[in-house]
Amino acid sequence: MAQRLDPELELVLSKVIEPYTGLDIVTLGLVRYAKSGWGKLALEIGLLSDPYELQEELRHSVEQSIADSGSKDKVRVSMSPLDEDELELVGNHLREALTEDEMSNLEQRKPIFSVADSKTRVLGISSGKGGVGKSSTSVNLAVALAKLGKKVGVLDADVYGFSIPKMLGINQPPVVLGSFIVPPLANGVHCMSMGFFLTEDTPVVWRGPMLHKALEQFLVDVYWRNYDFILIDMPPGTGDVALSLGEMVPKSEMYVVTTPQPAAERVAQRSAYAAKKMKIPIRGIIENMSHFLTPSGETYEIFGKGGGEQLAAELDVPLLGKIPIEIALRDGGDIGIPISISDPTSESSRAFSEIAKKIVEIGPPRRYRSELKIR
Repeated sequence: MAQRLDPELELVLSKVIEPYTGLDIVTLGLVRYAKSGWGKLALEIGLLSDPYELQEELRHSVEQSIADSGSKDKVRVSMSPLDEDELELVGNHLREALTEDEMSNLEQRKPIFSVADSKTRVLGISSGKGGVGKSSTSVNLAVALAKLGKKVGVLDADVYGFSIPKMLGINQPPVVLGSFIVPPLANGVHCMSMGFFLTEDTPVVWRGPMLHKALEQFLVDVYWRNYDFILIDMPPGTGDVALSLGEMVPKSEMYVVTTPQPAAERVAQRSAYAAKKMKIPIRGIIENMSHFLTPSGETYEIFGKGGGEQLAAELDVPLLGKIPIEIALRDGGDIGIPISISDPTSESSRAFSEIAKKIVEIGPPRRYRSELKIR
């Protein structure tokens, strides 16, 4: 159980943010014990999971906040996992922090980030078919947005081919706090995926209603609060998940990933037209596998050229960038260190960074209500 704190110490510790939830450790009730005297301060902090991968980061934040307050006390911080009853209490604190509108959304089984004044932009990363590098684009774009100082989450909605946790290097499973699921964090990005609940060799054999229910749980029951961006890695094609997304997140916006060859461009076009039918605005095109640059500086357009420009012109949206073929980009996905982290000066990393900046600059789409007309 959390201990009642001295007001001055409470103010200091309220500046320490628990990284998974984004709330401070006082609000969450994580300060189990605090005792000061004789130039010493002993603290015990409860952890949301065992193991808790960000334990040393949290410890450093506690020590730094106390040091910044001007305290000369010698600080000793011990940490241990919360038990089930304590985790339930933390879940209650999460609910208490919600606004009235957010609570209303939950009761109606709507995402808490879809309130009217929400700052959260939901980016659907789509493609007409598999094999175009949509997931690696989602991961590196998410990391690039996080490096711009944004709070970013990725929802791996490709329930048949979930791969985002491995590509992000996430080993920590989600944490269940009362009625909320709190997504784990790695490389600055929070992530939720079917991959946390199934082994890699387990096939997902589901009909549409089951897919809809899974997506609803990932959108509603996960603690997606106060995010700047939530990227949804869509499954290939124009099936049930895309329809469910249009219903549950009507304020989402779509970005289409294609490769340069005409065949891929035509397939990607179908995905874009399906989004338009669901009134999801298409905001831009990303051309992946655009070219291969040799160490000697020669450029090879292995998959042809012009597909991204052609698709952008047909849809009347900007071509946001071209991602080259780089071995390090593929390696990063295999070992869980995205190239935007491992090699920020690479051509791919620079391209993702520029795309992220453009997405921030264009802002959310304008929405027009047909019932509001000047007569």
